[in-house]
Amino acid sequence: MTTSTKTSIDRTTHTITFSRTFDVSCADVFAAWTDPAQVTKWWDPTGTPLADCSIDLRPGGKFCFTMGSHHGHAFAGVYRSIERPSTIVFDAMGSEGTVHLTSNEGKTQMVVTIRCASSEHLDQFLKLGVDKGTEGTLDNLVTHLKR
Repeated sequence: MTTSTKTSIDRTTHTITFSRTFDVSCADVFAAWTDPAQVTKWWDPTGTPLADCSIDLRPGGKFCFTMGSHHGHAFAGVYRSIERPSTIVFDAMGSEGTVHLTSNEGKTQMVVTIRCASSEHLDQFLKLGVDKGTEGTLDNLVTHLKR
């Protein structure tokens, strides 16, 4: 697996994009994003297991990840689209998130995009540390998938 996440910020489209490659299948990465028992183990950037995790994996279904650490509050939203095992689209914190997985020579390329509503919204996310927090969360995902 790669040792770090490539992060880019596009102020024109108000997006933060994270890219990472995994040595496991798209199905394995997709399951890690959608199975509450797995999400609980890696979502909190501090590495602390979630206190609670609920996922209703369908368009219009809700999710809520309650941090076990003091890092923040619950992360909640609504799924807009699910295409197993390649794409998850959701709304959360006033933004649209997309997880896109593609298979390439036995590895999975993951691109996570957070599209904010405006440049001010993007600035707010950056001030809150969403970019660094997500990088930490994805580091946890790497560790989880190595197990």
